[in-house]
Amino acid sequence: MTVISPETLARFSADSPLFGFMGAAIALIFSNIGAAYGTGKSGMGISALGVTKPELVMKSIVPVVMAGVLGIYGLIIAVIIANAVTGVEAGMPSYSQFSAMAHFGGGLACGLSGLAAGMAIGIVGDGMARAAAEQPKLFVGMVLILIFAEALGLYGLIVGLILASKA
Repeated sequence: MTVISPETLARFSADSPLFGFMGAAIALIFSNIGAAYGTGKSGMGISALGVTKPELVMKSIVPVVMAGVLGIYGLIIAVIIANAVTGVEAGMPSYSQFSAMAHFGGGLACGLSGLAAGMAIGIVGDGMARAAAEQPKLFVGMVLILIFAEALGLYGLIVGLILASKA
């Protein structure tokens, strides 16, 4: 039987895997909420555009694609975190509280950044579709705004990856 010193045991908690898995779930759930909102809100604008100028529908699909990428960011972080969470190996706890909190923080960073980016993409995408129907010269400027909104989600992915690698 393996004897665990009190100092070693103090670094581990029975709740550690819970926080790790919560980080994975938060990354996926909130990124997908952002992606769904961005897709839905942009889709409403594209639908309104399609009534008057159906030839511009495919050109205006850009925000829907960008919103969908946010869900992929959350999926990437969730898979990385979920694969790193361990329970008990060889009779000893193997997943520390530090790892759990790093994974939880990484999931929060990615998930909430994805949510914020999805909201921004949805609002701008809706406005872009409606405005581009009236003034086509606005399209390039609106796509630049969409790129900056997408960057918010990318920042969360990067921080999530860094935190997950620290665990």
